Amino acid sequence: MIIDTHLHVVDPWALDYPWLAGVPALNQAWPYAAYELEARRSGISQTLHMEVDVAAERIEDESHYVRTLADRPGSLICGAIASCRPEDKGFAAYLERQSQDRFIKGFRRVLHVMPDELPTQPLFRENIARLSGSGLTFDLCVLPRQLPHAMALADLAPDVTFILDHCGVPDIKGDERQPWQDSITELARRPNVVAKISGVVAYADPESWIAETLRPWVEHTVQSFGWDRVVWGSDWPVCTLGGGLLAWVAATHALLEGASADEKTKLLSGNAKRIWNL
Repeated sequence: MIIDTHLHVVDPWALDYPWLAGVPALNQAWPYAAYELEARRSGISQTLHMEVDVAAERIEDESHYVRTLADRPGSLICGAIASCRPEDKGFAAYLERQSQDRFIKGFRRVLHVMPDELPTQPLFRENIARLSGSGLTFDLCVLPRQLPHAMALADLAPDVTFILDHCGVPDIKGDERQPWQDSITELARRPNVVAKISGVVAYADPESWIAETLRPWVEHTVQSFGWDRVVWGSDWPVCTLGGGLLAWVAATHALLEGASADEKTKLLSGNAKRIWNL
């Protein structure tokens, strides 16, 4: 069975998503019920909800909303990665509130659409350091050129587990191997960073990718981090831009052909269980 560490639920009647106006293909409701059917068909047994970059004033509302989905009988949702704003003065108080909620497993601040210098700001760095000792993870969603900033954050808080989203967001369609490849190798030298094998179907040509198209990118990530520091994510509904959940799960199994049963289990569920105490 698979633990999906990257589900987005979009409910425009409950929450506000300003960024969706610029992404017409995703600018609609993406309800949990639609995901659940495909997830169960794919062999997904548990999932973590990943924040969807809601309007800043709705961040805590999103966590409450996701909990209502998790509380439904038989729900696959077993925890949430909440949004945060480490660049804000109110982060310390927010962290204190969220740390009391065992449903919250970690945080993410979307960086790949923000100015490159955001994670270098003193307050941002100071607040990331506050995660030390909390047991909460921090997802890094960065572009290849921003990977050095990811390294700096990982070095700042060596006891915090950082999760690199989407294999570092490589340009697969454009076949841009550098600086992505060397930066992934360097980032993987930080033992507190875990790579998430997710999102890559959205960065390939949606009309022509096959499993072998994704192989160099996924294999380099796995080889760099090792089987003990990789997890799997669907990135639903963003994965629908590249064929959908079922296609991504099928491609994943094809890419894992030749791996041992133990290696497959680590990537698909075992590491996630350990990292987030699921």
